[in-house]
Amino acid sequence: MPSRLKFFYGPMDCGKSTLALQFNHNHARQGRTGLVLTRYDRSGGPVVTTRVGLRHDAIEVTDELDLRQLVHQRWAGGQDVDYLIVDEAGFLNPEHVDQLAELVDDNHVDVYCFGLLTDFRGELLPGAKRLVELADELAAIQVEVLCWCGQEGRFNARVIGGRMVHDGATVVVADTDAIEGHTPPHVRYQVLCRTHYRHSDLGRPPLPGQLTFDEADGRIVT
Repeated sequence: MPSRLKFFYGPMDCGKSTLALQFNHNHARQGRTGLVLTRYDRSGGPVVTTRVGLRHDAIEVTDELDLRQLVHQRWAGGQDVDYLIVDEAGFLNPEHVDQLAELVDDNHVDVYCFGLLTDFRGELLPGAKRLVELADELAAIQVEVLCWCGQEGRFNARVIGGRMVHDGATVVVADTDAIEGHTPPHVRYQVLCRTHYRHSDLGRPPLPGQLTFDEADGRIVT
């Protein structure tokens, strides 16, 4: 069976990272060996974390990392690499996605990517755009995330000081839980339906710990 490049996407809080770790678990149970990678995990470190408490050590994908060389070096050291799990794949550089496609086509490595499709502006993220162009299969994650109005949530709105913003750094890396001593959080994210995203209507305040980021304890990547 030919190797495949698959991209599983969805808004925040739909279980992308949890699904990524489940994929890794299922493949490992069948005796396959893989690598788990991430790009700007919410923890700020080289680890895949989930909102349900699961976590797994990972390789951080930096701008300089060549994913082809990473796999080839593991092979040269005697380690099997049958598949790659790539979390937060929407934040990959387009070059990273090209490298993943090459590993699939030329080296028969299965690649499973998980991530956001769009940023807080409602625009395709660079890695997500390239994955849409190159992936063998695109799959919307079916765990439904709701806007405050009860409609399907599709957009990841950035909120600063209680107001939705459309400008600023593309990536904010930090814990998603409320941080003690920072009430309310200076920066947070909220999933909205298209109508309320267009009208910058945040509805009722989010529940404690819901998709919050704090700039004082996180870092901003431009």
